[in-house]
Amino acid sequence: MEQKGDQLDRETFSCSICLDLLKDPVTISCGHSYCMSCIKGFWDEEEQRKIYSCPQCRQTFTPRPVLGKNTMLAALVEQLKKTGRQAAPADHCYAGPEDVACDVCTGRKLKAMKSCLQCLVSYCENHLQPHFESTKFKKHKLVDPSEKLQENICSRHDEVMKMFCRTDQQSICYLCSVDGHKGHDTVSAAAVRTERQRGLEVSRQQIQQRIQDREKDVKLLQQEVEAVSRSADKAVKDSEKIFTELIHLIQKRSSDVKQQIRSQQETEVSRVKELQQKLKQEITELKRKDAELKQLSHTEDHIQFLHNYPSLSQLSASTDSSSINIRPLRYFEDVTAAVSQLRDQLQDILREKWTNISLMVHKVDILLPEPEPKTRAEFLKYSRKITLDPNTANTLLLLSEWNRKVEVMSHHQSYSSHPDRFTVYPQVLSRESLTGRCYWEVEWRGRGVRVAVAYKNISRAGGSKECGFGRNDKSWASYCGANSSSFWFNDISTPISGPVSSRVGVYLDHRAGILFFYNVSKTMTLLHRVQTTFTQPLYAGLWLKAIGDTAELYS
Repeated sequence: MEQKGDQLDRETFSCSICLDLLKDPVTISCGHSYCMSCIKGFWDEEEQRKIYSCPQCRQTFTPRPVLGKNTMLAALVEQLKKTGRQAAPADHCYAGPEDVACDVCTGRKLKAMKSCLQCLVSYCENHLQPHFESTKFKKHKLVDPSEKLQENICSRHDEVMKMFCRTDQQSICYLCSVDGHKGHDTVSAAAVRTERQRGLEVSRQQIQQRIQDREKDVKLLQQEVEAVSRSADKAVKDSEKIFTELIHLIQKRSSDVKQQIRSQQETEVSRVKELQQKLKQEITELKRKDAELKQLSHTEDHIQFLHNYPSLSQLSASTDSSSINIRPLRYFEDVTAAVSQLRDQLQDILREKWTNISLMVHKVDILLPEPEPKTRAEFLKYSRKITLDPNTANTLLLLSEWNRKVEVMSHHQSYSSHPDRFTVYPQVLSRESLTGRCYWEVEWRGRGVRVAVAYKNISRAGGSKECGFGRNDKSWASYCGANSSSFWFNDISTPISGPVSSRVGVYLDHRAGILFFYNVSKTMTLLHRVQTTFTQPLYAGLWLKAIGDTAELYS
C-alpha cells in the first residue's frame, strides 16, 4: 500500500506538461500548478493571439498572468524528493503509447492491469480493487488489458454481445436474437467458444504435427546440405588431383619432346661438324698440293721436272660434295606441326568431354522437381523481366519502351559496329541469360514473328542458316503468322494446328530441359513442347518478318 501512496503523491505533484515532478512550481488563477519553465514555454506559443490558457481546464487569461513561485508547493515537492517517494518507476506506473490506459484515471493515466468484459472498462491496479473486494463484481470476467472492448458492443442496440448467430455467423446481443435474428439458430457466445476451442485444439495439434514434420524435413535437408558439401569438396579435390596429373603428364611429354629435339640436334650438329672438319682438312691438303705443282711448273730442269712429276701429279681420293644431300630447310618444323596437331586434338577432346562434365555437374539436384504450372497465374509466378540487347539488334530494328519493344523499319538505324550484331536476319537477343524456371510473354503485330530462345554462341554475321532462329541446333523458335504457325529447330519445320493468338507465352525449365510455347488469350493453349538437354544458358530472341511488324516483351 505504501507503493500506491507513492504513486498517488507523485501524480499529485507532477507537472501535466512535462509529466515530471514540479520544478519551481507556480499556481495560476484557475488553481492548476505547473513548472515555471513549462507554463512559460506553453504561453510563449500563444503570444501572437494575446490570449493565454490553462493546458488542463482551458480557462483563458488576458493579459498574460504574472507568475510567482508557489513556495509551499515547492517545499512539499522537496520533501517528497527527500523521502525517496519519487523513485517509483514511472514506466511501471504510467501508460505509455504501447500500453492500455486505465479508463477511470483522470489526468495522467496509469497502465491498465485488467479489462472487464462485463463493464467494458480497463482498470489500473488501484481502480481494479473493487472487482476483488466487492461481491457485486464476482461474476465479472477479467481479461488481459485490451483496446478492443468496444467491439463487444452491439452497434444497433448498444448492448454487450453475449450471443452468436450460427445462421449469419456473427456475434449478436440478446435484443438482436429477438429482433433482426429472430428464428435464427442462436446460442450463447460461450457455447460457440467451447465448440471452436475444441476445433482450435485440433488445429493446434495439426500445426504442431506439421511443425514436427517440417523440423524433420529441415534436419533432413541440413543433412543433405552437408552431404552435398562433402561430395562437392571431394569432387573438387579429386578433380584438382586429376587435372594436376594431366598437367604433369603434359609437362613430362613436353620435357621428353624437348629432350629428344636437343638430343637429335646434338647428333645432327656433331655429324655435320665432323664432315665439315674433313672438308677443311682436304682443302688444306689440296692447297699444299697446288703449291707443290705450282713450284714444279716453274722448274727449268727438264730431267728434274720429269723425275718429280709422277709423285706430285697423283691426287688423293676426294670427298665428293655431291654426296652431301641437304634437305629442305624444315628441320624440326614437322615436330612443331605434330605438337600443334596434338594440341588441336586435345582441345577437341576437352571441348567434347567438357560438355559431358558440365552436364554431370548440373545434373546434381537434391530436391524433386516442382510440378509444372497449369494455369496462367501459376506460370506468372516464374515471370522474368527481359530486356533486348541493342548490341545484337539488326540495324533495321528499332528498340523502344526501355528496350522491351522492337519494330522493323524501312531504313537502317545508326547503331555502332558490334561483333554480337545480326548482320542479315532481322533478329535481336535478350540482354539477360535464362536459367532455372522462367516465363515471359510476347505481344506481336504484323505479318509474322518468331519467338525464340538461343545459345549465345549462335552465329551473327551473314545470312546462312547458322544465324537464323530455328534454322540450326543452337536455337528453338515458334513462328506465328497471320494464317499459320509452326515450330522450328535445326531447319526443320513442324506445323502447329489451332488458332493463332497475338500473344505468345514462353515457359522454360532449363534444368529439366523443358521449353513450352503457348497461345495466350482467355485460356492458354499449348503450341509446342520441347524436351531436350540444354548445355548452355539460353537467351530470349525475336525475329520479325516485314516492315512495320512489332513485338513487345511482357513479364
